[in-house]
Amino acid sequence: MRSTAPAFPAASPFAIQPAMPESETLLELCATSEVPEGGALKVEREGLVLAVFNLGARYYVTDDACTHGPGSLSEGEIDGEIVECNFHGGCFHIPTGRVEAPPCMVPLRTYAASVVDGKVCILPPAPR
Repeated sequence: MRSTAPAFPAASPFAIQPAMPESETLLELCATSEVPEGGALKVEREGLVLAVFNLGARYYVTDDACTHGPGSLSEGEIDGEIVECNFHGGCFHIPTGRVEAPPCMVPLRTYAASVVDGKVCILPPAPR
């Protein structure tokens, strides 16, 4: 008889996340006022090139570079939670980085974002 592990639901990108550590460990990216509603801002910090998105006063951070080519996602067209790359027209789901349309095939790297004192912040990523 085969033993099976208990089934656990897959992690949801919309699940409640634990509180982020104190602000001194966070990487400050920009003021919330710098990112227009329904828009994006390109931010370069500590060797990272990121896109900060403001979707209904919820802030999301992804790599700025498209995974398919040289497009800048902060310059792409935003429709709801989808960003279309300005280079080849591939699309990504902003909150999760999931590929939504070809020619893109590799998901986009996302970062857990928080707002601290009016600033959009992320945890510094672990070295790759």
